[in-house]
Order: sequence, then structure tokens, then C-alpha cells
Amino acid sequence: MADPADTQDPPYEDEVELDEPRLRAIREAIEARDRTQLDDLLEPMHGADIADLLEQITEAERATLLELWSGHVDGEILSELEESLREEILDALPAEDVAEAVRELDTDDVVDLIENLEDTDQADAILGALDEIDRAAVEQALTYPEYSAGRLMQREVVMVPSFWTVGQAIDHMRHAESLPEQFYHVILTDPRMRPVGHVTLGKILSSPRETPLSEIEEESFRTFEVTEPEAEVAYAFNQYHLISAPVVDHNDRLLGVITIDDAIRILDEEAGEDILRLAGVDSEEAISNRTFDVVRRRFPWLAVNLVTAILASMVISQFENVIAEVVALAVLMPIVASMGGNAGTQSLTVAVRALATRDLTGANVWRVIRREVVAGGINGLAFAVIMGIVGVVWFGTPMLGLVIAVAMVINLVVAGLAGVGIPVVLQKAGIDPALASGAFVTTVTDVVGFFAFLGLAAVWLL
Repeated sequence: MADPADTQDPPYEDEVELDEPRLRAIREAIEARDRTQLDDLLEPMHGADIADLLEQITEAERATLLELWSGHVDGEILSELEESLREEILDALPAEDVAEAVRELDTDDVVDLIENLEDTDQADAILGALDEIDRAAVEQALTYPEYSAGRLMQREVVMVPSFWTVGQAIDHMRHAESLPEQFYHVILTDPRMRPVGHVTLGKILSSPRETPLSEIEEESFRTFEVTEPEAEVAYAFNQYHLISAPVVDHNDRLLGVITIDDAIRILDEEAGEDILRLAGVDSEEAISNRTFDVVRRRFPWLAVNLVTAILASMVISQFENVIAEVVALAVLMPIVASMGGNAGTQSLTVAVRALATRDLTGANVWRVIRREVVAGGINGLAFAVIMGIVGVVWFGTPMLGLVIAVAMVINLVVAGLAGVGIPVVLQKAGIDPALASGAFVTTVTDVVGFFAFLGLAAVWLL
């Protein structure tokens, strides 16, 4: 007979992921109000996974979980939560839990938490939970422009004079009362507190104590002004493979440091926003949003799409007599518009991404446009042959096959041109190409597709 202990589940590792079985077990524990089971399931989970859990369950389940769980929502969980959910969680937490959670965060994470709160009482409570030095640092950061390096930086910095040696730097760090929880560089400063270089911890630990720090500083050193847009900062981190970089004021004096984890977060947010905006979805929409919020955010772009659809319908209405004479045109019209729309979306997606990564610039824009137009023409010819044959076989009218073939070529060429040209023009006009290009490209391909197809039919078939 097997030992009963052998039939038990193996003990959890230090951390476990949130998978479907665990999510299901947690929801069952919440429904049964089983505090012990809930604690056992949540205790080995990483803070980021607990944040994902809170986003995936219902509002009622979240309230019950927070009531039953003997653990608490710490700073890591708060920083990982979607912005739309933070206020709800903060409202549900006791004041002492909120205070303990925010004290665990670096100043840049506290700034990120506060700047997205609409409830000023919550913001004041969070500031009140910080010690005097951290509160002053956060309040100062909040005076900088939104989405700037000043909002992104953390004030916890390890800095030493540039003339020090490795041994002096090590002794300084060993005797420091507090150091950042994570840091990658020791920043070298001149007597006016201006950063002049930085040295990696690896170089410091692997060099003799008498080595001057200036001899082992990194070549990739660069600084950012406090008002520089965070998108520019994230781009520089990605482009130049930075790990951390100092932030300076208008006099080049050191204010703080930006680390790679913050840059990656901004890059991830920018990419996510582009994807959502290409689909006409608000960049702040999340799966945890209430139904009314989803309706409110999506309605404006659906209204724009309705206007563009009406415009395309107005083009069709100009050819009512042609459609009445050749009913087959009504059957084939969606094919021309659909192929043009898909081709335009392909070019548009590539162009918007290239603009975001700065691969598409004034120096190569005409080459890219020519490439997309030629590619659209070649694909148009290939599908024109296919649809020409389909038109002849399906309806037995060779001229109808020729009409749809030529219309296909025209629309795919225009789709390539519009897919690149429209986002470039919008960016030049100061409009986010990811936000507005989709509606314009779809309108162009629909209007041109219908006009070319029905116009050629009116000339060649009647």
C-alpha cells in the first residue's frame, strides 16, 4: 500500500506561476471563503503574478480576496497593477497597508503610482506615508512635465568624486547608511555635482583598490535633461544599450538616475499603445475596465469609422445604375475593398512601427514608398490574374474578369502608397500616426477600390 504522503502534491517551489489550475483553485477558495487554502495558494506566488490575478478576477472576487488573505498587497504588487485597477485596490486596503506598501517602493515607482490617481485624497495619503526626504523627492518629481525624464528617474543614486580610487569607492559603499536596493553604476561627479562618467560594479569589484575610477569608467556614458521626453530616453536606452543613466538639471547638476527596467517599461507601453491605437482602441483600455468605460472609450473611433463607411457608400451610390445593370458587381465589390484594406493595413503597420523605432526617416521615406507601391503592384497583378479567371469562370463574362483584375491592381498600388504616406504626413503634422492612420487608410482604399471597380465597369460593361 502506498504511503499517504506519496500521494500528496509536491511542496511548492519558492515561487510559482499563475496558471489555469492555480487560478481556478484560487477562485474556488474565494467562493468557499477558505482563508487557509487561499493563503497556501498565494504565499508562493510572485508579486507580478498576484497583480495579474487581481486583474483577471471579478470586482467582487477581488474584494473577498483582500478581505480573506492574511498577506498584504505590497509595493511590488501595486507597481505591477494596471493603472485602471490601482485606485480600486487602494480604496479596499487599510491605511496602514498602503503606507507599508509605498515605503517599499523607489521614488520613481511612487511617482508613477501617484501621477495616475484621480483621487487626490489617495495621493495625499500616499505622500503622508513617506518619510520627509522621500516625500520631498516625490513632490519635486511631480513638478516636472508629465512623461518626462524627471517623472521617470529615481532619486536614490550612488555617486563619488571622479578623482577617487576603487578602494575609496568600495569603502564608501560599505559604510553608507543606505544604498539603493538595486543599482548598476557608481556615478562619478565633479566638485559642482555634475556627472562626468560612471563605472560598473563589475569593474569596481574586479580592479585593484589603488586603481583610479577615471581609468575604468564606461565609454557609453550619457546624461538626460530632466525635461526630456521619456520616449526619447527609452529610445536612447534601446539604441545605445544603456543600463542606467544620470538625469541632470539645466545646470548639468545630478538629480537622479534612470535604470533599464524603467526604460523597458516605457518601450513596452509605447509598443502596446501603438497596437491598441492601430485598432482604434484607447491606449488606457484594459481587460479589467468596466463595461461603461469600454463603451465610452471605443465609441468615438467607431463613430469615425461610421463616417468613413458612409463616405464609401456615397461613392457606391453614384453607380446605382451600373450595379442594377450588372448584378455581379455587387457580389465582387467587397473583394476589391477587402484586399485593398488588408494590403493598406500591412503597409501601415510596418510604417508606424518603423516611425516609432526611427527606422523610417526623411532620408529613406521615398525609397520605402516606392518599395511598397511596387510590392502592391506585383501582388495586385498576381491576384488580378486569379480574380480575372474567377470572374470569367464564375459569371462567364471575360470583360468582368478584366474589370476586377485592373481594379485590384489599382487598389493594391494605392494601398501601398497610402499605408506609408498617410502615417508619414500625419507625423509631420504633429498627429500620432498610430492613432489616426487606420481610419484614413481604410477610407482611401475603400473609396479608390469602389470607384475604380465601378467606374471601369461603367465604361467597359455598359
